[in-house]
Amino acid sequence: MHSHAAQFRIGEAAQQSGVSAANIRYYEKEGLLPPGARGDNSYRLYSSADVHQLRFIRLCRAMDMSLDEVRTLLALDWDSKTDCHAACDTLDAHLMHVRTRLAELQALEADLQALRSRCDGADATCHIIEALHARADAQPVGAAATPSQGKRHV
Repeated sequence: MHSHAAQFRIGEAAQQSGVSAANIRYYEKEGLLPPGARGDNSYRLYSSADVHQLRFIRLCRAMDMSLDEVRTLLALDWDSKTDCHAACDTLDAHLMHVRTRLAELQALEADLQALRSRCDGADATCHIIEALHARADAQPVGAAATPSQGKRHV
């Protein structure tokens, strides 16, 4: 079991967890890390349990989970059948987001390959640059560069 004694300053907690000090402060602000002990000098002190929680957050974020998904998973108890179902539901929803993003990336890959095939460098002008300029001119004002940018899950 993790020791709960506050023992790490933010730099040490960052080093132990692999989460930057700026992100630690952000996760605290977002409520992913509980407010903790303050030393006599009013520096925030982090326990081994906090470091574990930061590692958990980093792992979930590396799997492209949203802050809300991470928040949900952090609140769950692994000994609870109900919480196990909630964890499954959270991962199922995240899987759906990942599959949607994967399909968007495959469409983007096909588009980029088609764009790349427009030019072999042999002509006097570059047909890739020409096509990009044509697309830029055809883009409605205020539209995103790609349709998926506004729909990002994270």
